[in-house]
Amino acid sequence: RELYKDFNEAFAKKWKADTGEDVTIQQSHGGSGKQARSVIDGLEADVVTLALQSDIDAIVQNSGKINKDWRGRLPHNSSPYTSTIVFLVRKGNPKGIHNWGDLVKGDVQIVTPNPKTSGGARWNYLAAWAWANEEFKGDKDKIKAYVGELYKRAPVLDTGARGSTVTFAQRQIGDVLLAWENEAYLAGQEFGADAFDIVVPPISILAEPPVAVVDANVDAKGTRKAAEAYLQYLYSDEGQNIAAKHFYRPSNPAVVSKDLLKQLPDIKLVTIDDPIFGGWAKAQPEHFGDGGIFDQIYKPAK
Repeated sequence: RELYKDFNEAFAKKWKADTGEDVTIQQSHGGSGKQARSVIDGLEADVVTLALQSDIDAIVQNSGKINKDWRGRLPHNSSPYTSTIVFLVRKGNPKGIHNWGDLVKGDVQIVTPNPKTSGGARWNYLAAWAWANEEFKGDKDKIKAYVGELYKRAPVLDTGARGSTVTFAQRQIGDVLLAWENEAYLAGQEFGADAFDIVVPPISILAEPPVAVVDANVDAKGTRKAAEAYLQYLYSDEGQNIAAKHFYRPSNPAVVSKDLLKQLPDIKLVTIDDPIFGGWAKAQPEHFGDGGIFDQIYKPAK
């Protein structure tokens, strides 16, 4: 949200300078899956910026409003910036959490949203799976046992990432919040950096939030030119620096100031297209579909 507040101002200025026209940008925020459903159900969005490729694919399949080739229209699979999953812990890291294995030690309680309702939460789950796959050398039973134990330690599964941040930071529930890297930094800014530490694990997932023009809507409204320019501007030098300022990892770091890049440490990142996941088309039903792996392993905390 904060990212787009800054970006919208910058784009409006640029559009005015280039075309002489004023542009008004209205935003609708919410969980990625819910937003996709709104567009399918008739929300007249010109562009979507969502957490998951599969949410945009759902719009393609269920409404036909976005063309099938959307992923190849913009660089980096239409993800102008990326993020990853890190740990937000209480100040001083009292539970000594440094890696994924530490999440299931002692009486550690974990705060994470529900991967059935939250796109961001699916990245959390996949990051844990990626670590466990390396740790247990691909032994699926051990991986499932680990991920199941992790979710057993969640006293509450909020429907979205924002709810989980509030649960952890405001309601003071849990020892560690699994969060997008940018959310972890913003939580520090919002709720007080002196209350939390950010722990970056040695391995995590490359979260690629994609963007797309909603073809049927822009063609009906005659807004295609502005909508396409808007998304392309995310890839501009200014767009990339704004993304980095908000703690996203820019897709083109070469154009971003060194000071901004310094705040994002190096980390081994596994992608959704890694053979262990096989891309969203395979991972979505296998892990998060009805009766999928998450349903099999999730036993709510008693």
